[in-house]
Amino acid sequence: MAKLILTNEVAGLGGAGDVVEVKNGYARNYLIPQGFAVAWSRGGEKQVASIRAAREARVIASHEDAVALKDALEAATVKLAVKAGNEGRLFGAVKTSDVADAVKAAGLGELDKRKIQITSPIKSVGEHEATVRLGDELTAVITLQVVAAK
Repeated sequence: MAKLILTNEVAGLGGAGDVVEVKNGYARNYLIPQGFAVAWSRGGEKQVASIRAAREARVIASHEDAVALKDALEAATVKLAVKAGNEGRLFGAVKTSDVADAVKAAGLGELDKRKIQITSPIKSVGEHEATVRLGDELTAVITLQVVAAK
């Protein structure tokens, strides 16, 4: 088992600044090379405080703001124009960064693309859904209207 300090949020494992123990292969082959974690050391404990401070700064200010954002996101339909073929199939798939940009363009606020989850790949025009983690226990479902770009 390897002891690591997470530098980014990893789904199912923890958030930035958390100290976790994972299997050696997972640490060596995925978490460390992808930049999601660094090896734990006594000196690394000082990093934990700064990583957690940065994490707290990124978290939405208060629960009331998060609930208001959730209501706004769920009430609106976000329009997303992408390149598509004649039959409505997309050239590629919609990415989380595309969803974040569309939400920002719709005037609903800025979202971190790492907090957006698309359950099944969006590869056709039409209405689709994406989930956004706004807090520890708060998620919002965004309705995406994917249309072909002119």
